[in-house]
Amino acid sequence: MHISDPNLHLKLQEMCDCYLETDYLVQLDRFRAVPGPDPDDEAMRYLALALMHTITEQAGKLSLKLKKGEITVKVKKDGAKAELPPPSDALFANILRIVRAILHLVGEKGESELSLGLRNGSVEMRVKLKEKDDEAALEFEIAGG
Repeated sequence: MHISDPNLHLKLQEMCDCYLETDYLVQLDRFRAVPGPDPDDEAMRYLALALMHTITEQAGKLSLKLKKGEITVKVKKDGAKAELPPPSDALFANILRIVRAILHLVGEKGESELSLGLRNGSVEMRVKLKEKDDEAALEFEIAGG
């Protein structure tokens, strides 16, 4: 899969479905140990795993942030926050590009609704993206989470 793929939304849904029965934290931790051969595919996989972890934990928010050269990934549930293993700088940049492409976002700021069809249902979320200078924030607010 390359970033030019015209249906990244479908690819994300397929990736989420593929990992539905896995241990998301174990898989996310592997990204730090062994980078894959296709950066776009790895970015899609990381995003799918982070979203599936957030959804299955019934958390309300997933946030990925780059601030002062450091990437953090947090899941917020009922006021409590948990950190996920962060992606590399290159992987984070690819994740931002993929989200921009799926939601057709342009400019420094943008937000849109995203619906993921998963097996017999769907998950609705609000996605917000903000980039300025060397900082970026990507947030997924899960409906009902």
